Amino acid sequence: MNGAVLLLIASAAFLAGYFIYAKLIERKLGVDPSIPTPAHTKKDGVDFIPAHPTVLFGHHFAAIAGAGPIVGPVLAAEFGWASVALWIILGCIFIGAAHDMISLFLSVRHGGESIGSVIGTILGKPGKILFLLFSWSALVLVVSEFNRQIAGTFVADPAIATASLLFIAEAIVFGLCVNKWKMSVLWTSVVFVPVMFAFVWIGNLYPLDLTKWGFAPETVRMIWTVVLLVYCFFASTCPVWILLQPRDYLNAYLLYAMMGLGFLGVFIAHPTLQLDAFTGLVGEGRFGEQLLFPLLFVTVACGACSGFHALVASGTSAKQLDNERGVRPIAYGGMLLEGVLAIIALIGVAGAYASQQEYVTAIKGMEPVQMFASTVAGMCVKLFSALGLEPATGKRIAESFMLLSVSAFLMTSVDAGTRLARFSWQELVGKPDEKAGPAKKVAYNMYFGTLVVVGLAAGLLLGAPETAKQLWTIFASANQLLAALTLLSATLWFVKNKKPAWMTGVPMVFMLSVSSIALGMLCWKSFSGEKLDFVKGGATGFLLTLAVILVVFAVRAAAKRRD
Repeated sequence: MNGAVLLLIASAAFLAGYFIYAKLIERKLGVDPSIPTPAHTKKDGVDFIPAHPTVLFGHHFAAIAGAGPIVGPVLAAEFGWASVALWIILGCIFIGAAHDMISLFLSVRHGGESIGSVIGTILGKPGKILFLLFSWSALVLVVSEFNRQIAGTFVADPAIATASLLFIAEAIVFGLCVNKWKMSVLWTSVVFVPVMFAFVWIGNLYPLDLTKWGFAPETVRMIWTVVLLVYCFFASTCPVWILLQPRDYLNAYLLYAMMGLGFLGVFIAHPTLQLDAFTGLVGEGRFGEQLLFPLLFVTVACGACSGFHALVASGTSAKQLDNERGVRPIAYGGMLLEGVLAIIALIGVAGAYASQQEYVTAIKGMEPVQMFASTVAGMCVKLFSALGLEPATGKRIAESFMLLSVSAFLMTSVDAGTRLARFSWQELVGKPDEKAGPAKKVAYNMYFGTLVVVGLAAGLLLGAPETAKQLWTIFASANQLLAALTLLSATLWFVKNKKPAWMTGVPMVFMLSVSSIALGMLCWKSFSGEKLDFVKGGATGFLLTLAVILVVFAVRAAAKRRD
């Protein structure tokens, strides 16, 4: 099949989903633009602050994107390109985008509180605590895995490290210009966006290669891991307007450009998809032989559905939403755009390798992000040739730009993830009253809560490096289970408010089955092999236990309502 045809089919399906299915969800939810949002009713200048719609879309899209829609499809290509494409298209429209939109709406209607608080109104305090504990644990995995990928990218291509650090400084200045000095978003963007792209060129001129200072690559990875975790601490505790909002907004232009380049590359190169359409019930890839069910649906992760998105929607986006009319374009539209990126990543891989075996050999020796950058850049060679560049030069420029874009979005995910984990921690601890002792006041403090998250991520990345290499599988399974639990809470909300619950109930059952089986398999393998992995087995067992208890609570709550 031609890759351009697949991209056209996927884009048409996504547009139909946005204008038909998303509007149906909007009506069922009862979106009302006249109701003030928490960004206005709870405005505090730190977390609750109205954002310009384009700025908020940039933040939301940048935070949810990360490397998920790239790494997932590239890894899942072991099951065949048609298998992955079908799941991305159907999963995005009917599960992932609906999940994101409903999560944002429910959070807005509950004062900008997290999905954990929403489920607490239905299952009570025990259910809220268990859900917050689960989401907090999943966020620690998010912060750890994405930090690992960024550090690896900085080691592989030091130019990206230079540009990324320059982006951070630029974002702070942009935030001051727009929010402190009240400059126009439009005219400030006209100046700052070109400067941001210039940093790509500067990064290539002055790459921050620490190996030239005598450090071994593994030592450099550890150094960058520590630096990134320190950055996460400060980024997640400073006001959103000074770094989170502006950096995500500016970085969104990087992703738009990257996707535009990939989109053009597909239509100019029109690659033939050479991998197998289906590989049967068992696929072979980076982690050896794996069952199509449930691992296809877990591996694609953010490319079709992601529980992390609910935490972003209810953690930061709901606190910045200016008007409820933005729920559909920001949440549903953001997820569909992520689906387009996932399809481009899949086409790049499926069109670059002559056979399934050639792909398997490549994925076992190459990081998925680097494979994505290389294959999509390869599709852009004709485009650069038309502009007068040599093929090798054009591919190198495109590959560096792809890697830089992915790295930038990984950073938005890790600092947003750290902030969200801090929110979950504070909700778990509970806001102290005047009679609270010093221990509770310290535990609730945002600096202490952030330090706990960063400390655990550091322990996992630096103290258990072998387990850290397999974090994607644990993260992806936990992420899909988190989506299932979010859909569970949404289903109970629909039932409670006497609304049709099928649009969340059916996806919830499917995602619950997929993610639970995947986590169970991971837990079993951790304790049944010759080499026991107590960290991975303990983490997966803990998450699975929390989920089972939450499901039992939900069934009991539903039964009581029926009576």
